[in-house]
Amino acid sequence: MAGSIPFAASVSARSVDRAAATTAAIPWYVWCSVIAVTSAMVGTHWDISWHRSIGRDTFWTPAHIAIYMCGVLAGVSCGYLILSTTFAAHSPLKDASVKIWGFRGPLGAFIAAWGGIAMITSAPFDDWWHNAYGLDVKILSPPHVLLIAGMVGVQLGALILILGQMNRVTDQARAKLEWLFLYVSAMIVVCIMILIFEYEFRLYMHSAFPYRVLAIAIPGILAAVSRASGRRWAASIVIGIYSLFLIGCVWILPLFPATPKLGPVYQNVTHFIPPEFPLLLIVPALALDWLWVRTANWKLWQQSVVSGAVFLVLIVAVQWPFATFLMSPASRNWVFGTNYFDYNLRPNDLYVRHLFFQVEKTRTEFWTEMGAALGLAMLTTRLGFGWGNWMRRIRR
Repeated sequence: MAGSIPFAASVSARSVDRAAATTAAIPWYVWCSVIAVTSAMVGTHWDISWHRSIGRDTFWTPAHIAIYMCGVLAGVSCGYLILSTTFAAHSPLKDASVKIWGFRGPLGAFIAAWGGIAMITSAPFDDWWHNAYGLDVKILSPPHVLLIAGMVGVQLGALILILGQMNRVTDQARAKLEWLFLYVSAMIVVCIMILIFEYEFRLYMHSAFPYRVLAIAIPGILAAVSRASGRRWAASIVIGIYSLFLIGCVWILPLFPATPKLGPVYQNVTHFIPPEFPLLLIVPALALDWLWVRTANWKLWQQSVVSGAVFLVLIVAVQWPFATFLMSPASRNWVFGTNYFDYNLRPNDLYVRHLFFQVEKTRTEFWTEMGAALGLAMLTTRLGFGWGNWMRRIRR
């Protein structure tokens, strides 16, 4: 099958020019993919808040519907796109598509369609799992793993679908697609932060472990997005959108009433519990954007080493004291939301008492973790540059 998927390197100039004539406007299926990705992220944060505020009461919650609407929208729209490209005699995407198992369509459509199918498949599995085992202890239960894999598939498919269009056009049309590319990239960051949120609670922020997790998750994404888009402030825009999305959740969710329906109840919850205030990733993102302009002629390994160090040093420098502030009474308000607690958190919990938990027990453990974080930040940045260079070549 791999041999039947021609990428940008094998696309002839004639095919690209012919496809570009049909892509002056943003196509409907690109908008569908953007809406699907947004629906998934809104629904996921809503669902997590539902579990923290109400508990598991029924499968057919509005939050679940928003999540699975992503799979339905991606599966139907991308499935139609593949079928129409395959069987329509004069499809404008014939020359800008790949062939898989006899079907033709944009590469991103195949990935997003698979993701939509996986998400829909996970729905009855998830309902059975909860009926059999009750509330999830961890976010990564087997049905959730399938759901998240499908969600990531939809997001990557949407990203590649946009890239195929973006790299075939120029000028104003490209500028609009670049903004959609950065928006979907920000939703991928939101998704990644959901996957690791159990390691990024503020009570862990005076340990090295959460920074090692961040070093694995974030620098590579920022490097890839910056390299693929070519925009000077790409990383800052992506993190800015992520931050605004999370701040919106912190401010909006508590406006709606909620009452626990599953015991034991230790906290007096009367409204939806929002996520934590976003990490201050905007600071290293701004610094990296500034750095990458000035090191454009460096070798990739040099850029990666310096960029990884800059990311880690700055996120520790700003998040460490910010975590201290979040533990103080000054943050216990609607702006920062540190006075909200899950209904099932015990009163003696460190989180409820606004106390830090030290993951590493000795200085040696701490600095070993920090050293690992530094190396991983450099490595993932280098991988991100490579991924970004590949994305710049996508045409189909």
